[in-house]
Amino acid sequence: MNHLIDIKNLKNEEILEIIELAKYYEKHVPEGTQRKKQKGSVVLLFFENSTRTRFSFEMASRKLGLDVFNFEAQNSSISKGEGVFDTLNNLNAIGCDIAIIRHTKEGFIEELARKHYAYELSLVNAGEGKSSHPTQALLDFYTLTKHLGSLDGKKIVIVGDITHSRVAKSNIELLSRFGAKIVCCSPDYFKDSTLKHIKYEFDINTALKDADAVMGLRIQKERLENQIPLANYIKDYQINEKNMPKNAILMHPGPVNRDVEISSALLDTKGDVIIEQPRNGVFVRMAVLDIIFEGVQR
Repeated sequence: MNHLIDIKNLKNEEILEIIELAKYYEKHVPEGTQRKKQKGSVVLLFFENSTRTRFSFEMASRKLGLDVFNFEAQNSSISKGEGVFDTLNNLNAIGCDIAIIRHTKEGFIEELARKHYAYELSLVNAGEGKSSHPTQALLDFYTLTKHLGSLDGKKIVIVGDITHSRVAKSNIELLSRFGAKIVCCSPDYFKDSTLKHIKYEFDINTALKDADAVMGLRIQKERLENQIPLANYIKDYQINEKNMPKNAILMHPGPVNRDVEISSALLDTKGDVIIEQPRNGVFVRMAVLDIIFEGVQR
């Protein structure tokens, strides 16, 4: 695996290899830290704000013994007009092996991966536009299997801003491959008509009935062209202590807007898995970087 661009590019056996290695790192983090089996460096290029993903990748890199460099576009030659491709070529020439990129433009990272680099450079998608977030889907898959075992036949309900969510798109692609029954629940203005063969349910009580896991999504105000009726959304689509199935696990990729997509009362009593998700993300991203560096070294 030279790059990680999209879940669609991964075979099922590659996904399972990442998950098995993540399990190893969860149990053997001290050994993983001390061995420093890789000698190399990563550069984080985040053109959108991030907390969990950025710090998770940085933590994963440091636990593997890699050198980490944080790229700030506003303080770089990009502010002078240099393109991202030329920036990456120069960073690679200096000695960076992997570029971990978050960007607003759809297909931007795959476009970069197709270009010719003077040196060897691996690219990792840390969230792109509203289409893909592969490592988030991988860590969600890891979290779900820890709690539910096999996902075959399990009902996973995704509630919220489906149309703008790269997390939803990548999770639907990955989880459905392993037999999960995906149900999307949102008001009509958040329905994504490009998603095929996915069950949509507009009534949240019907959607959540008998769910094994419920995944809330943030309303992405920064991507909305028009204001939405927030009070109506909260009344009809908030996940709360009244509609949340008792035995289901509650998930959210973050950041959570309390008392909007999930009530504070529910977060405080049933939000432990939401905090577990970023922890699991470190192990999953360690596995991804480890596998890529094995390829780099060959």
